[in-house]
Amino acid sequence: MKLTDSALRSFRVARVFYENWDKINSFDFSPNGESVISSSDDDLIVLYDCQEGKPKRTLYSKKYGVDLIRYTHGANTVVYSSYKIDDTIRYLSLHDNKYIRYFPGHSKRVVALSMSPVDAIFISGSLDKTIRLWDLRSPNCQGLMHLQGKPVCSFDPEGLIFAAGVNSEMVKLYDIRSFDKGPFATFKMQCDRTCEWTGLKFSNNGKFILISTKGNFIPLIDAFKGVVLHIFGDYANSKAVTLEASFTPDSQFIMTGSEDGKIHIWKGESGVKVAVLDGKHSDPVTCLQFNPKFMTFASACSSMAFWLPTIDD
Repeated sequence: MKLTDSALRSFRVARVFYENWDKINSFDFSPNGESVISSSDDDLIVLYDCQEGKPKRTLYSKKYGVDLIRYTHGANTVVYSSYKIDDTIRYLSLHDNKYIRYFPGHSKRVVALSMSPVDAIFISGSLDKTIRLWDLRSPNCQGLMHLQGKPVCSFDPEGLIFAAGVNSEMVKLYDIRSFDKGPFATFKMQCDRTCEWTGLKFSNNGKFILISTKGNFIPLIDAFKGVVLHIFGDYANSKAVTLEASFTPDSQFIMTGSEDGKIHIWKGESGVKVAVLDGKHSDPVTCLQFNPKFMTFASACSSMAFWLPTIDD
C-alpha cells in the first residue's frame, strides 16, 4: 500500500493504551518496526508490540527519571536521558533491565538525543549549550562542541553528517569525521516568525530538514541550501507546548500533533494540508511518529494511540 492523500485521510485509531498517568515525553520505533518504546513523566518505560497491538512490558526509572528514549540498533537496547539526580545518559538492556553503560558529562538537562542510523555513535544536546558525541562502546565523550545557545540536533539518514539547530535561529551542518573543524555549512533562518525550536529531523531521503517549534508553525528547509521551502501552520498550540513533528517514511508528508488532540498532515512538496485526523486525545499530542516499516503510526499524550488505514488505496 502506497501513502497517498486519501490513504492518510482514511487513518483511524485502532487501539488506545492507558498505561501512563502522566505525559508521554517521547517514544521510538525499533528499526524493524515491530515494537515501539515510550518514556514518560511518571518515570515509566513501556514497550509495545506493534504487530499484536498490545503493551508487552513496563520498566521503571523512578530514581533517575526518563526522557528522550531511543533504540540503538538492536531491538533489546535503548539509550535515554535522565534528569532527576543528574543529566547522565543511560544505556539500558531491555532483556534483563540492567544498565550496560553510563554517559556522564552534561551539566544541565539533555534536550536532544539522536542515534546514528549506521553505527554505534550517538549525539546529545543539552541546555548547558553543548553537543556531545558518544560511542556506545565507551563511557567517554568522543567529541564536544560549545555553542552559543540551546541546541537541537539529529543525524542525517546515512549517518555521515549531523545538523545542529542553535539558539532557535540557525542550522549548522557537521561532518561526523571532522566535526572538530567546525560546521561545513551554516544556515541563518530566513523566517518572519521566531519561536523556540524543540526538535530537528532529516527526511529519509536526506533532502529536507523539519524543525519543530513551541509555536504553531513548523519550517521545512532544504537540507543542502538551507532555504525555507514551506512553513506549515494552522494548528492549535496557544500554550507553547512541545509538539513532535515527523516525516512519513517516504519523505512525502509531514505530520504534527496539536494542543486540541488532533493530527495535522501536509504534503511536503506543495505545502498543502491533506488531512486533519481526530484521535480523541484528551491532552496535547506531544509525540507522533510513523512506523518505519509498516502502514501504521502512533500518537501520544498521556495515552498511546495506534493508527491504521481503513481503505486500500
